[in-house]
Amino acid sequence: MIIGMGLVTYIPRMLPFVLFKGRELPSFIQGVLKNVPYATLGALIFPAIFLIQKDDIWYGILGAAAAFLAAFLGANVIVVVLGSIAILSVYSYFM
Repeated sequence: MIIGMGLVTYIPRMLPFVLFKGRELPSFIQGVLKNVPYATLGALIFPAIFLIQKDDIWYGILGAAAAFLAAFLGANVIVVVLGSIAILSVYSYFM
């Protein structure tokens, strides 16, 4: 079973290297593929913003806004995460 699961995950990763060896993808396809990680991350995180606390929707919105602002200002990922945690800690203390 472990070998089968290894093959199932290895084959889709290996096929593009074999099939497209020495070929250049069109610039449109390259642009789409470069944006896939960001779209996936957004699809995973965005619903959780509204569902993090059932009784207080502003909790998630405030945390996302703090993280977005810190990231927009160019902060390191660790600073973005810790800053958002700090903002939400202060918010939860006063609410």
